[in-house]
Amino acid sequence: MNRRLALKQLAALGALSTLGASASVFAQREAFQTLGTKVPTEVAGKIEVIEFFSYGCPHCHDFEPLLNGWAKKLQGDVNFIKVPITFNRPEWTALARLYYTLEAMGQAEEKGAAVFAAIHDERKPLHREDVLMQWVAGSGLDSKQFSDTYKSFGVQSKVQRSNQIAAAYKVSGVPMMAVDGRYTVSASSAGGFEQMLKEVDQLIARSRSEQKKS
Repeated sequence: MNRRLALKQLAALGALSTLGASASVFAQREAFQTLGTKVPTEVAGKIEVIEFFSYGCPHCHDFEPLLNGWAKKLQGDVNFIKVPITFNRPEWTALARLYYTLEAMGQAEEKGAAVFAAIHDERKPLHREDVLMQWVAGSGLDSKQFSDTYKSFGVQSKVQRSNQIAAAYKVSGVPMMAVDGRYTVSASSAGGFEQMLKEVDQLIARSRSEQKKS
């Protein structure tokens, strides 16, 4: 009887071991997704890396300092860009316009942390134009230049283009990153922010190797 029980226990442990190995392989396989159709990238000969984000996303706010430190170490063959997501929400559409306005003024990198802080720490609804313009006036930016750019056709076109890019990459949540028009990674699929960046590093290396072979 004891021998039978021991054999059953060994069989159960073997099954659990197999299940654990399968789960590990599954998790590894699902750390990134490969798109069925490659999305065209902006700069020929460079590895494009995109961060999909929104100023309105609290997780993007938490991720921003880590991302900025990582981005400063990228090699010259990597073209890193940020694409604001709207998900067709009026509030996030306004914040996408804010990002592209700052980008057009050459202030997106410098003012990004201040925008996140105003929205998430100071609880300022910057999606409202009156509140936004008050914030701009106190931020050292040229208010007239900002207002003209914010309302410009160029900025509106970039927001529309960002929606098209998000659809091509099948973005369902942020922050999410894409590499070389082929791969996407999220914090949830990778297991956290640091793991997502490690996965992106591996995908950059993979894309670099593939470019050398082609």
